[in-house]
Amino acid sequence: MYSAELINEPFGDPGVYVGCKYRRESLLFDLGDLHRLTPRKLLKVGHIFVSHTHMDHFVGFDRLLRLFLGRDKHLYVFGPAGFLSQLEHKLMAYTWNLVENYTNDFTIVATEVTPERMVTKSYECRNAFHSEAIEKNGPFNGTLVETDFFRITTAILDHKIPCLAFCFEERHHFNILKTVLDEMNLPTGAWLMKLKEHLTNGDDDATPVRIWRRDPEGGRQESYRPLGELRGIVKITPGLKIGYVADAVYNEANAAAIVRLVAGADILFIETPFLDEDAETAAKKYHLTARQAGFLARESQVKRIIPFHFSPKYKPTPQALAEEAIRAFNGDI
Repeated sequence: MYSAELINEPFGDPGVYVGCKYRRESLLFDLGDLHRLTPRKLLKVGHIFVSHTHMDHFVGFDRLLRLFLGRDKHLYVFGPAGFLSQLEHKLMAYTWNLVENYTNDFTIVATEVTPERMVTKSYECRNAFHSEAIEKNGPFNGTLVETDFFRITTAILDHKIPCLAFCFEERHHFNILKTVLDEMNLPTGAWLMKLKEHLTNGDDDATPVRIWRRDPEGGRQESYRPLGELRGIVKITPGLKIGYVADAVYNEANAAAIVRLVAGADILFIETPFLDEDAETAAKKYHLTARQAGFLARESQVKRIIPFHFSPKYKPTPQALAEEAIRAFNGDI
């Protein structure tokens, strides 16, 4: 149901777009340059997870803000210590004297994550984005979001400042068995998404499921079947697991936190800014080397590694970073 892709090429601003094939529901890891994403894709985004607010990870916020203004939408945003203050400064850099007349009320719900607790505030467009505390502050336990379809967990890493790594876990993956669908003389279509929702929610077998199709004259035909009769057309497998690690020094605490967070992931997006021959430079800048990234991916037993966040100094030899990371991932170095 979900897929993930880098927003920019590996030398560009970091960021990953996670999209849903059947639902108008997507999310972003980091908010760097977003110009490669179409407005259509961006308008599907409901959750954003910001690792930290260095410019290359947060400059895209203004593009999103401009696109969402005047729309009836809630946007949920998460970031590390200091995030709420930085977000408020972004919002207060503009003049909002006419927004009380907007028909729709775009709202940002932002959460700041620290080792001690998570603090959430709401910012409503028609209230000129003045902050309002939300009564759901609580201790930090590693989980940021849980929905019927996915869960997002995080770890706080050291980048000389707190920096968040993230893990997306799809609850289940539903595969429609076309042959069984044909045998039961049932159509494809949007009704199958509703069927998946019933299965995700654990609804009773007697739950009626509405099935609709278009007849040759263009009219709609509707029928109902109990959920129990339809289970056979869906094969349920473990959902997709995606890790995202950007900007962290290699040390014992960071390594343990990364391995624990992304263990067994299907895909790991992990920064590889420097070659191992430049490990001293990487450490001074609080970044990983490609070899360290590949080693961590191997230790985490992930299925696939996608290196990104390349330092521009390697543009003459762009393949070197990915090759070193993959060799370490395969255990060759």
